[in-house]
Parts: sequence; structure tokens; C-alpha cells
Amino acid sequence: MQLKREVPGPGQESVWDYPRPPRVEATSERIRIRLDGATIVDTTDAVRVLETSHPPVYYLPRSAFPAGVLQPAQGASFCEFKGAAKYLSVGSAERSAWYYPSPSRGYELLVDRVAVYPSAMEECEVAGEVVTAQAGDFYGGWITSKVVGPFKGEPGTLGW
Repeated sequence: MQLKREVPGPGQESVWDYPRPPRVEATSERIRIRLDGATIVDTTDAVRVLETSHPPVYYLPRSAFPAGVLQPAQGASFCEFKGAAKYLSVGSAERSAWYYPSPSRGYELLVDRVAVYPSAMEECEVAGEVVTAQAGDFYGGWITSKVVGPFKGEPGTLGW
């Protein structure tokens, strides 16, 4: 696959300008998530993880989710930067979220925060815009009109 970097327009970011190792930054953008016919998250307390070739992943405080919505799920994974992750089910969506119980140094902003796969939710919004889920069954990026690619996860991008 030939990589052709999209040029960001005014107010846009290119995922090819994001760093590796990833940067973690707080954001006050309003994040809303709908699942099982209800809004389960509505918060302005979020953290974005920005990594080369990936759309942002939003980490939300556990306290933003209603009691009982987050349940432990099977599985674990390891990120060379953030450390060991554990998985969660969110409402009826099995194994649809993850968190870092003890993130690596430099990623302490992720403590007590949860990321969800937008593809497993009915709808996710950033600042009122419905997001598109990053392609691929491993990635959890949130694509909005403010972010341009190409994005890792599409067919042929595994080796990037």
C-alpha cells in the first residue's frame, strides 16, 4: 500500500504529526457515549493519547460511567509505551473497553481512566460530532473531521 499523507486544513491535525512514543494530553472537549439506548457517558474530563498514524484514543474517568456499567472481561494486552492493559465489558458490549491499572512512567494521566472501542458503542461524540471508529479489530481510535490520515488499521497497513 502506497502511503499518501493527507494535508491538514485549517483547524485540522494530521496523525502523521503525532509523536512516537505517544503523547498524552488532557482535553476539555465534551465526550458523549450512547449504548443500550441511553447516554452512558457525558463528560468534559477526558485525556487523549496521540500516536503516529493513529486517530486519538480518548480515556474517560471511571466515575463518568454509571455504576455497574463497567464489568471485568477476559484478556489482557501489553503496550510497549503504556504498559499492561486489562479489558472491560461496557453494558451489553462484551470486551469493548480497556484500562491501564498501573501505566508506565509518563502515562500517569491514564490512571483511573477507561478507553472504549467506538465501533462497539451505538454512538460516540467529540464536541458534538459523531465519530467514525478506526478500522481494524485491535485499534480504538476516534476519527472526527478534525483529524486526517491515512490511518493505521485499514487493509494493508499492518506493517506500518
